[in-house]
Amino acid sequence: MIKRIILLSFFSGIALIASAQKNAEKEKIIASIQGKEAAYANIAHQIWGYAEPGYQEVKSSALLQDQLKNAGFDVKAGVAEIPTAFVASYGSGEPVIGILAEFDALPGLSNIDQPEQKALISGAAGHGCGHNLFGTASVAAAIAVKDWLKNSGTKGTIRLYGCPAEEGGSGKVYMVRAGLFNDVNAVLHWHPGNENSAAIEPWLANKNAKFRFYGVASHASGAPEKGRSALDAVEAMDNMVNMMREHIPSATRIHYVITRGGEAPNVVPAFAEVYYYVRNPEMQTVKEIWERVVKAAEGAALGTGTRMDYEVIGGVYNMLPNLTLSKVMDNNLRLVKGFTYTESEKQFAEKIQATLTGSSKTIPLAETEKIKPFSVSTEAGGASSDVGDVSWTVPTAGFIAATFVPGSSGHSWQNVAASGSSIGTKGMMVAAKTLALSAYDLFKNPELVKKANIELADKRGADFKYDAMLGNRKPALDYRK
Repeated sequence: MIKRIILLSFFSGIALIASAQKNAEKEKIIASIQGKEAAYANIAHQIWGYAEPGYQEVKSSALLQDQLKNAGFDVKAGVAEIPTAFVASYGSGEPVIGILAEFDALPGLSNIDQPEQKALISGAAGHGCGHNLFGTASVAAAIAVKDWLKNSGTKGTIRLYGCPAEEGGSGKVYMVRAGLFNDVNAVLHWHPGNENSAAIEPWLANKNAKFRFYGVASHASGAPEKGRSALDAVEAMDNMVNMMREHIPSATRIHYVITRGGEAPNVVPAFAEVYYYVRNPEMQTVKEIWERVVKAAEGAALGTGTRMDYEVIGGVYNMLPNLTLSKVMDNNLRLVKGFTYTESEKQFAEKIQATLTGSSKTIPLAETEKIKPFSVSTEAGGASSDVGDVSWTVPTAGFIAATFVPGSSGHSWQNVAASGSSIGTKGMMVAAKTLALSAYDLFKNPELVKKANIELADKRGADFKYDAMLGNRKPALDYRK
């Protein structure tokens, strides 16, 4: 009995020592990232100022690549036939842990980094989704993990994926299709948001395209009978699709914008274009509804005497959650904790909230200090992301960090302002630390990686074969032009 007690005490002591060592290593990783906050804030603000839309992120991509090269990473640029996509690697052997980085801005959302709606450059793009913070935090995390791997002599590879054109351009889909994730054991990512949470909320599958109609120009008053209006065709298509909404699954989302509608009222438009998105929690349902949208376009062309073609711009899978990895991220998010506002940040946030509507005005600013309870939802939200394709290829998990003022709407000028402020920087630092610590856990515990891969195999099924929603098309490098 005494021998058993001694042995238990001995092994308990070893466990305590190992735990203390692990905590000490994690604290060093946190400190290494925190010590570079000013530098990373500067990088994020530079990218915020560049505000480059999808596939045009030349300066943003180059800036992040330079940081990684200077830190000792091997950087391969222009991957997957995309000039602004890159892969940066350090280390050797398994596990190979990937971290995703995004850096594209949204068209027409330019705003100053102050709590008022005022364009920095009229008509220009802006970081209304905080991808300037996203890319910077991911790079910061990768560099911190690289430093730990080097100093500790730990075996494995840390890999940073520079992923352009998430906003409708499906950049990661081309990277998955090119096989860039085939040898990866796990992938981690994050996204700017209004709160701190690693809760699982599945995202929607999405397919989108530009439908183009070709008619015959004529004098709209002097010779209307000689014209065939491409704009009429667009409007006919829109009317048919809008009537179709009553007869599709309620979780479906269809939205569109008319990108070309003619040049002058007195000229029958010979060309018109409409840009469509179709979303649903299930890939197969998106494919089925998409065929009906195409039929509506064909019918519109037939009925108006015009010709139609369409170009698929993007298409993404729904998110396949990984509980194993999500729990790792939740644990580390709680270890890192949230952050508090300074008095000036509080004033900034209050001015932002004053511009919001309804209950959003009253959401406590202290939400940034909290970590939301971990939960698993089976109901998909309204968002889509090309991370979905990654999640069907390799075990993937992400979380949200509070970079925006609580209550703010996605893709808004309020988010552009916050993304360029110290509030955005503080949330970015929470994200960088959480990513780095989560990667650390996967390097230290191979069983977690193995478990995550078993979970992926079980969820996608033995017969799964990846087939990109956008088919075999080349990257849509000009979709924002």
